[in-house]
Amino acid sequence: MKVLQVGAEIYPLIKTGGLADVLGALPQALCQQGADLRLLLPGLPGIIDAVLHAKRVCQIGPVFGAASVTLLRAQMPYSHVPAYVIDAPFLYRRGGGPYQDRHGAEWADNLQRFGLLGWVAAQLAQGRLDPDWHAEVVHAHDWHAALSCAYLHAHPAGEASSVFTVHNLAFQGLFPQGDWALLGLSSRYMSPSALEFHGQLSFMKAGLKFADRITTVSPTYAREVATAEFGMGLEGVIRGRGADVSGILNGIDTRVWDPASDSALSQRYSASQPQGKALCKAALQKQFGLLAEPDAPLLGLVSRLTSQKGLDLVLSVLPEIIRMGGQLVVQGTGEAALEAAFRIAADAHPGRVGVLLGYDETGAHRLIAGADMILVPSRFEPCGLTQMYGLRYGTVPIVRRVGGLADTVHDVGQGDSAGAPGNGFVFDTAQPEALRDAITRAFGQYRQPQAWAQLMQRGMAENLSWDLPALQYMALYERLGSERLEMKRRDVD
Repeated sequence: MKVLQVGAEIYPLIKTGGLADVLGALPQALCQQGADLRLLLPGLPGIIDAVLHAKRVCQIGPVFGAASVTLLRAQMPYSHVPAYVIDAPFLYRRGGGPYQDRHGAEWADNLQRFGLLGWVAAQLAQGRLDPDWHAEVVHAHDWHAALSCAYLHAHPAGEASSVFTVHNLAFQGLFPQGDWALLGLSSRYMSPSALEFHGQLSFMKAGLKFADRITTVSPTYAREVATAEFGMGLEGVIRGRGADVSGILNGIDTRVWDPASDSALSQRYSASQPQGKALCKAALQKQFGLLAEPDAPLLGLVSRLTSQKGLDLVLSVLPEIIRMGGQLVVQGTGEAALEAAFRIAADAHPGRVGVLLGYDETGAHRLIAGADMILVPSRFEPCGLTQMYGLRYGTVPIVRRVGGLADTVHDVGQGDSAGAPGNGFVFDTAQPEALRDAITRAFGQYRQPQAWAQLMQRGMAENLSWDLPALQYMALYERLGSERLEMKRRDVD
């Protein structure tokens, strides 16, 4: 099966969130399942400067406002997965982030930047750019790649089916309706039944309307996005796709996230030799200026600091955490008001609260290894990887029962649907009292060393790898291939 995976960021080269982790690990797992797979990535500095053995495939010429566009074929460092990279210096070679400038403002030409990504994906799939390879399935990830589904629909030459994965419906790729002409699509695509969304263009809607199949990054999120509470205004479109929508739970890269081999840690450890975790906790307390109290329950939080993540709930219950003898370490960056609030909390509770404002991948590993519990109190969470990293590192998750959090964390008082014991602490309502009660229960269990050790062991024993999700994606690709063959037979008959 020839599969083209299309995305805007990839770990470890460019990362703003969990999407990069998925693009860094899922293609490797699919290759191990026998897929003839290629990546397609924009030529951002962190990508184009890092790929190996880059060779020109073709010169595309002036498109989407770029005077020069070259398609390169290369290999990813570390994994050696084959990749196509779009070298368009005018659109991609710039400072700042993949979507925003250094001041946090969206790039004014994001429509052209990611319109080009989708257009090249469709051209590649149809064999128009590389005569040696074409895709049978185009798998587009999130709004940045979603336009590939519309371009394939508009020009259906070739045999490629499309899969569109929603990583977070809150980010939709909305642009002014007046920029429509820059996309080169016919006027019928600028309608409420296509890309138009409340007077704007929606890249997300392009994927939802025109992909052959839609997946979300967890089964629960697939159900949630069909409701008004979680659908972000697109719930009607999603419900209209019916059985074409399904959820496949993300995995994690268990080679990158492995406490037994993690070079970021001050002391490595494993489920069979867990003693090193206490040393990681002591190192974390020292790093954040916390009191060296080995028996104090230490809560960790690694997150984008946004209202989606429910961090106002953490601030509300912080006095109770301190009163119960707990400590809190926070790492993240985001909304100015939340950054300021956590900075004030650290100043008000020296020795009990530590905060690092910024992105630090190595620091995230150390925090998750050193904490006793990991907080993920999100208002909505398509999948969430942090709670899975916590389970892998024996750091017990405390989460709200939404999205992928509901699919991966089962309360110790209830267990999972198969009757297995729980692996964390879960609360239902996005209210401070509900989070406080979950933390109180967790602290009570923590003070029972034997029960806590068993809880840690259960989490560390889980298979959180990409093996099963890769099999599920391969099965989806094969079904699409079979359906396309059946359509051909009907056309012949």
